[in-house]
Amino acid sequence: MNNFTSQDVDLIVIGGGPAGLAAAISAKKNGAQNLIIIERNNWLGGILPQCIHDGFGLEIFHEPLTGPEYAQRYIDELKKLNIPYMLNSMALEITPDKKVFVASPEDLFCFQAKAIILAMGCRERTRGQIYIPGTRPAGVYTAGVAQNLINLKNMMVGKDVVILGSGDIGMIMARRLTLEGAKVHAIVEILSHTNGLPRNIQQCLIDYEIPLLLSHTVTEIQGINRVESIIISQVNEKLTSIKGKERKIKCDTLLLSIGLIPENDLSKTCGVKLSPVTRGAIVDENLETSVQGVFACGNVLHVHDVVDFVSLEAERAGKSASECILKEQRKEKRIHIEVGDGLSYVLPQYISRDTDLELSIRVLNPREDASIGFFDKDALLKAEKFRKVHPAQMIKIKLKKSETKNINTLRVEVLQK
Repeated sequence: MNNFTSQDVDLIVIGGGPAGLAAAISAKKNGAQNLIIIERNNWLGGILPQCIHDGFGLEIFHEPLTGPEYAQRYIDELKKLNIPYMLNSMALEITPDKKVFVASPEDLFCFQAKAIILAMGCRERTRGQIYIPGTRPAGVYTAGVAQNLINLKNMMVGKDVVILGSGDIGMIMARRLTLEGAKVHAIVEILSHTNGLPRNIQQCLIDYEIPLLLSHTVTEIQGINRVESIIISQVNEKLTSIKGKERKIKCDTLLLSIGLIPENDLSKTCGVKLSPVTRGAIVDENLETSVQGVFACGNVLHVHDVVDFVSLEAERAGKSASECILKEQRKEKRIHIEVGDGLSYVLPQYISRDTDLELSIRVLNPREDASIGFFDKDALLKAEKFRKVHPAQMIKIKLKKSETKNINTLRVEVLQK
């Protein structure tokens, strides 16, 4: 790597989307001075510029904003604080001693950092990752790509559409396509419940009378040059197609809204340990990964439902990174959180006992009148009741240090009635 121009920085933030912007601003406000954002696109804001619908900002700004409006508020603050950033720049590798190698149109750089914040976001799952049989015609898009083409490039993707997966982007695109004059024949979901926010179910599907087929999936794509039809099938409890329950839908377009994957290829280069459940880094309450001085936040850590939660989490990462730079953090033994019955994951995975905490929790299945309990071995420390819980909605629960200061273990689970 002798051809790289060396530069020392206190903090490098990788990713200029909502997480990276919020993390950098927070770090600067908490005392970090010599910092820089590395962004591979030629714009800041990540995916937000193509999200022209409103609903952003309700938690932070207490008003509905479009994606571009939400991003611009952070970009304006970033520029006000004179935080430098590099666009069209790709981080190639991170070493365990916090060297970051970057390729940009200007030069090849090697940044030696005291701390790093990973904020690379996530990517969409594609057809190849779920192995849909059939031909390979044009007209198969991920929902995010279709959103980009329509909202930013003014290109209509199709007239007769089926959407596989009930993620939020898929439902939002069902409404968007309907407003543009397309016929959305159905949203097809393999699970027995939706994967999106209740407000999107109402505003995007019910209000526009778009059919939602639960416990169904696409089992074949048909067409030569362009999609001509798809075969959908009902599935059983094991998510296996039921013979004799297939039907054909004629269409020219199939959108895939089948989940997101945290972008952690770069994280692996410096040895960050990843969770097999979230596919993001394993972190403590400071959002510090298994590599000291390397922090993670936003959708590269775990997939969020609401961008405001991405920004709030990133603010914590920025504050933690600035503390890491400015002073030696007191390291003490961390307590591993055990994920009990009824839960998919709890984040952070490790906590200390001397600080207030906010846990992000995702359940496995929809429930009504549910309670989530916190245990030290078999002793119940605390229980939180909810009228409804759903896998599509992240649960946030705060624990005060007075509740955890004397514990030896911590298990979180859905309480049985």
